[in-house]
Amino acid sequence: MPTKKTNQTSDVGNISVSISDAFLLHSFSGLGLAASFWIGYNIYSINLISDPVQTLRLLCIVEIPISILLHSFFRQNSKQCSYWKAVVQGVVGLPVGALLMAFGAVVLGAPVGIQYLVKTLYWSFLMSAFTFVPTACIYGSTWKDWQRLFAYTKPIGVLDYIICIPAHGALIGAWLGAWPMPLDWERPWQEWPICVSYGAVVGYMVGMVVSMIFVLILGRGQSHSKRE
Repeated sequence: MPTKKTNQTSDVGNISVSISDAFLLHSFSGLGLAASFWIGYNIYSINLISDPVQTLRLLCIVEIPISILLHSFFRQNSKQCSYWKAVVQGVVGLPVGALLMAFGAVVLGAPVGIQYLVKTLYWSFLMSAFTFVPTACIYGSTWKDWQRLFAYTKPIGVLDYIICIPAHGALIGAWLGAWPMPLDWERPWQEWPICVSYGAVVGYMVGMVVSMIFVLILGRGQSHSKRE
């Protein structure tokens, strides 16, 4: 998938990422989410409010393969890490990220119980696809890269912005989405994890838009430097 353009690119590791690559990656991810909601609403007559389990399952079925298969094209050091090795890294990172997401949600107040188990499971897998899977596919288990992106939030190139900003957007969106849950409004959408899921999806989409803005700025800046 990564194109071999010599202009408007940024090198991170041993892979060159073009603006068109970033646009296609985010477009497929966004279209996957939109298609999932459309299929759920128009074909199965479900949404996150009426049937959160089935809707989250549909989102996972569509978005997880997209995230793994597309981000694996941008793996760091492609000479030593094959495409399928990057895919395996993403598959391994998926449950690890889901476990951490579920643990973090429970620590922050998510309800615990058998009736919430499946909901939390699908939500945590979707969150892992937004946050952990892209980094696992691209950087594997390289701790310094994980630390740079998530502990220090210091992206250093186009590729980092592609994965870092949407991931933070999903986390911030989920956190903001949790605010109405404890309020005594007695609305169906306040139940776990409906508003949190909506917040994560919206935050992820906003993050992709912001990511593209940074990619365009960096790409144009590098092109200007080359012309000089």
